[in-house]
Amino acid sequence: QVRLVESGGGSVQAGGSLRLSCVASGIISSRVCMGWFRQAPGKERERVAVIYPADGYTYYTDSVKGRFTISQDAAPRTLYLQMSSLSPEDTAMYYCAAHLTSDSERGTYCYRLGTGFGYWGQGTQVTVSS
Repeated sequence: QVRLVESGGGSVQAGGSLRLSCVASGIISSRVCMGWFRQAPGKERERVAVIYPADGYTYYTDSVKGRFTISQDAAPRTLYLQMSSLSPEDTAMYYCAAHLTSDSERGTYCYRLGTGFGYWGQGTQVTVSS
């Protein structure tokens, strides 16, 4: 049973930093796409960053490049998102997601998944004030 639990959200002023964490229980293999997504009120869910531990592949959406860093620990399987230089446009509910892959897949598969990950957390709110 895969379970994802996010933490670390909160309220911060523009220019500040936050670190989100997601503990992924039930995932042992490194062949798992893991990612952070966000959804602001009235907007569609947006992919923020993705990582594939098996080959180190990472992807960032353009708006967060240079400001956010995705990383992970293997045991226990924990996903992180270090966010800096936050702006009000980053305000959203942030979700952790995971998707198990076959042994033949590479990290680029995680990119092609888009928002089609199989497991999702409940989300953690990030609010950035100007």
